[in-house]
Amino acid sequence: MVKLAAFFILAASSVLHADTQTPSSFSGDFVIKVNYRYLLSKPEGYADNKDKKWPLVVFLHGSGERGTDLELIKKHGPPKLLAAGQKFPAIMASLQCEPNNLWNPHAVQAVTEHLVKTLRVDPKRVYLTGISMGGFGTWETAFEYPETYAAIAPICGGAGVRWVTAQRLKSMPCWIFHGDKDGAVPIENSQKIYDALKKIDAPVKFTIYPGIGHDSWTQTYANPEFWSWLFEQKKP
Repeated sequence: MVKLAAFFILAASSVLHADTQTPSSFSGDFVIKVNYRYLLSKPEGYADNKDKKWPLVVFLHGSGERGTDLELIKKHGPPKLLAAGQKFPAIMASLQCEPNNLWNPHAVQAVTEHLVKTLRVDPKRVYLTGISMGGFGTWETAFEYPETYAAIAPICGGAGVRWVTAQRLKSMPCWIFHGDKDGAVPIENSQKIYDALKKIDAPVKFTIYPGIGHDSWTQTYANPEFWSWLFEQKKP
């Protein structure tokens, strides 16, 4: 009787520890709807020379400028400078994120591809930059589509856990900016991805503004050195 009980216990134990998992997989397409409005600025001379191709700068704003009113995105960054009359030797596209949403890297890529196809854009000189939420969006988009952009400039953003896939941006020129007193997005968000990229000898630069809080974009976009660096970058 004891032997029989032991047999049933052993049998029950085998059932409890049996692996019920089977190898499975899924392969398919996932399509999203894109509904981004944007402000578009063409450089002086664009209409005169029909054969010339121009650099393209895509700008992603922060969380406070989300909505349906395009005037909102003139508060900061390149749209503010353009509204004040500043000229750039490039096509400038300032996108607007929908209310209560974050930047979707696939949607940003879709708009970028649309601009490249419909305007006289030099595909080797497409740049992406953004502030705060747009800095996060810049990282996200670059990691998903590293082949599209000649350089990126994320300002007071972060890449989250993307640092573990830093190898994807090994050849991407990148200039990161952050204030060391940023209380909205702590500088550690930029430091983590910078360290990961530096470790693999990626062409990355990191400017830290001492004593500066969240607004690390005003002096960045006002700096001619930044724009010179950006427009010098070109995909091979």
